[in-house]
Amino acid sequence: MKKNKSDILNFPRKLLSPIKLFLEKELVKSKRIKKQLKKNDPFLVGDRTNENSFEDDLDEQIGHFDNEIKTRFLSKQIVQFRKALTRMKIGKYGICEKCGKMIDTDRLAVKPEATDCIKCSKEREA
Repeated sequence: MKKNKSDILNFPRKLLSPIKLFLEKELVKSKRIKKQLKKNDPFLVGDRTNENSFEDDLDEQIGHFDNEIKTRFLSKQIVQFRKALTRMKIGKYGICEKCGKMIDTDRLAVKPEATDCIKCSKEREA
């Protein structure tokens, strides 16, 4: 059954405004942290040498791996923040992008960048 636009509940602007502000701040913060992580990557530091001791080389490897994991996580978060803000702009915030049903408000309270409902999120992760 196809839903009409009138069947979809839209969040009032008064309610969306603080959520939008929060998402925008988190987006800026995530971008700043990601940039700082890349800047501090042991593999990209200018005075890096190839003649490290085993321990120093291991520290560099672990530091680089740690940075990569954090950077990838932040990249995914940035995409989610942008998707949520875009969905807000086009009037589809709070609607699951997979099944088209409303996302539970408790889920949005905990994870305002969510673009899918719990059921679709679990199916995607399985």
